[in-house]
Amino acid sequence: MFRSRFESRCLLLLVFWVLMGNLACTRLYVRVGGDFAGAPGELPERLSDEALSLVEAAFEGLDTRRLADVHVHVFGVAEDGTGASVHASARRRRNPLRRARFQVYLSAAGAQEGPETGRQVVERLLALIRAKPVSGRYFLYAMDHFHHPDGRRDAARSVFYVPNGYVFDLADQWPEYFVPVVSVHPYRSDALAEIDRWADRGARFLKWLPNAMGIDPGCATLKPFYEKLVERDMVLLTHTGRELAVPAGGQQHYGNPLRLRLPLEMGVTVVALHCASDGRDRDLDDPRQPRVPSFDLLLRMLDEPRYQHNLYGEMSSVTFFNHLPRALETLLARPDLHPRLLNGSDYPLPGIKLLIRTAKLEKLGFITTGERHALNEIYRYNPLLFDFVVKRTVRHPRTGQRFSPEVFMLPPKLLKRVDNRF
Repeated sequence: MFRSRFESRCLLLLVFWVLMGNLACTRLYVRVGGDFAGAPGELPERLSDEALSLVEAAFEGLDTRRLADVHVHVFGVAEDGTGASVHASARRRRNPLRRARFQVYLSAAGAQEGPETGRQVVERLLALIRAKPVSGRYFLYAMDHFHHPDGRRDAARSVFYVPNGYVFDLADQWPEYFVPVVSVHPYRSDALAEIDRWADRGARFLKWLPNAMGIDPGCATLKPFYEKLVERDMVLLTHTGRELAVPAGGQQHYGNPLRLRLPLEMGVTVVALHCASDGRDRDLDDPRQPRVPSFDLLLRMLDEPRYQHNLYGEMSSVTFFNHLPRALETLLARPDLHPRLLNGSDYPLPGIKLLIRTAKLEKLGFITTGERHALNEIYRYNPLLFDFVVKRTVRHPRTGQRFSPEVFMLPPKLLKRVDNRF
């Protein structure tokens, strides 16, 4: 995520403090990450009337039974009992860049590194959810290990790991909030059996991060995997566009939306995470063309009639300052696509203060000055609520078009899969 001049300077400063071993580095992580004014529960008493009105308006016209955030991460470390893990390089001072990044993520998630990490991550997430006027449903993502095409698991290239069983345990404990999203690497020798295993337990959603997991979605060898997804009525949620939150190891091209033609043609329902709103890719439909914005390639597919019933776009990060303005402006201007857009936060990333620039949203005409001040108030107590309210507030700079209510409510086709789990 760190790529602007401002971000680079902040990260270099973080690295400096890590290398020096200065105790003040923790405060610096907080300034970059979770720089919050108070607990989420304090928000109703702390907000101005203007901010409270903005929150109230954000929930108007919505069927709250269908309200959902389809992109939420939980994580843990080896010693916290969750079964989750983070690559050792993120926890060592001799890898200052990765360590600094991980410390910022911890800060954003309201957790500290150690035996309580997993519990703290979940408790903070629950506090944010319960402090919202309407809770909604939250899709919790597992994350499988990196695997090579021959089926070998590669721990050295597994940036982080979140077990399927862990997200199921959380969903079983808090079914009113959480929907489990499993992760099965298609190169695993037991991949098809793993799909059956979790589908038998009620899994209806499966997540990939191809750039970091080393998955080519367009590879013909994955046809049996896609056939199994169709057989078990499972939805594939997969990252599209460039990946910057975790190292991609030279495999950014696996995020090319056009590589999703194969599963789509085979009848898999696909959710393109982030709407490919960052990065550039080869136009695989016409290789003679230069690299083009990944977002343009996804728009092309969304406009193709053959995919209108099984391709969705998910909007996490489109309001982050480093993704502005084109994707946000274009999606606002396309109400015809709104029934096929899904709301997601990519939590805990909204808790990274470095990514939130409401002043830029104002400058570009997406929000007013008054709305900026109100949104900033909300952010200081509840970044998860902020992410929702900002998307409900933004409007097209020239036409005033807002996102339709359908964007924030699960479409019947996906809601059915959530309901069928219970």
